[in-house]
Amino acid sequence: MPSALSTLRETILRHASEAHTQTTLPGLSLFRTECQTQPVDCIYKPRLCIIVQGSKQVVVGDRIFTYDAEKYLIATVDLPVTGCVTQATPESPYLSLSLDLDPADIASLLLSTGATPPETHTAPGLAVSTLTEDLLCPMARLTTLLDTPDDIPVLAPLIKKEVAYRLLQGEQGALLRQIALADSYLSQISRAIAWIRDHYARAFDIDTVAKIAGMSTPSFYRHFRAVTMMSPLQYRTRIRLQEARKRLLTDGEDAAEAGFAVGYESPSQFSRDYRRLFGSPPARDAARLRATTAPELSGIPADL
Repeated sequence: MPSALSTLRETILRHASEAHTQTTLPGLSLFRTECQTQPVDCIYKPRLCIIVQGSKQVVVGDRIFTYDAEKYLIATVDLPVTGCVTQATPESPYLSLSLDLDPADIASLLLSTGATPPETHTAPGLAVSTLTEDLLCPMARLTTLLDTPDDIPVLAPLIKKEVAYRLLQGEQGALLRQIALADSYLSQISRAIAWIRDHYARAFDIDTVAKIAGMSTPSFYRHFRAVTMMSPLQYRTRIRLQEARKRLLTDGEDAAEAGFAVGYESPSQFSRDYRRLFGSPPARDAARLRATTAPELSGIPADL
């Protein structure tokens, strides 16, 4: 009988025809690439990510996370990250999948199990842990529902609940619980993150966002940095620059237009920040990206 990992590998090979395949199973995405990729900037939403072949590196702030088929990655808040596939060949392509995490589903599961211990500390909103058979098996059963789509409406919610239960029982269970608790530090920081993402082009002070989170300014700053691995202003800058890069590539705006559109008042400051993050000035970077035909630069596999 094939192992859960080999079952996942075969299922992804059958159903992932592109770099990023959004499946008919709600919240489940498949990824496939036959070569290493250049670093790509994107936003990770709350999700579980599992690699079944190959490896990947994800950078958040000044932290580097590396994982492969022996580990899983979990994100619990919206985080701007830089990711790249580090191991993939045509003979042994990189294969992975992600499953969105729904706070309401996790809250319902916590209520049914009574597993709501008090919060003790604030942890980073992204973590990598050892992948176990207890988690692999339900993920394999969930993914193979793609072969029997008529079963998805009935069986997928049940298996997703089992996946969430296994995560809650695993190394990152305490972190996952904080997604569902309305008064947890993670939920408070998530409210602030949502506001910053909606208003990234506006000037704001830390006191304003701390009030949105329902925290004192010193406490908010400390917990925000612990969760996102960057300061609130650094977080806003990352969001601004990612949006500006998208505008340069897809809307054809020049550097000055893109900078003003995302909230910069000084073109020189925009250029300095852009170069610091992406390695070259806006116009040069955009020209390089337009000139390449590499699939990893098209924006499709940003969540690989």
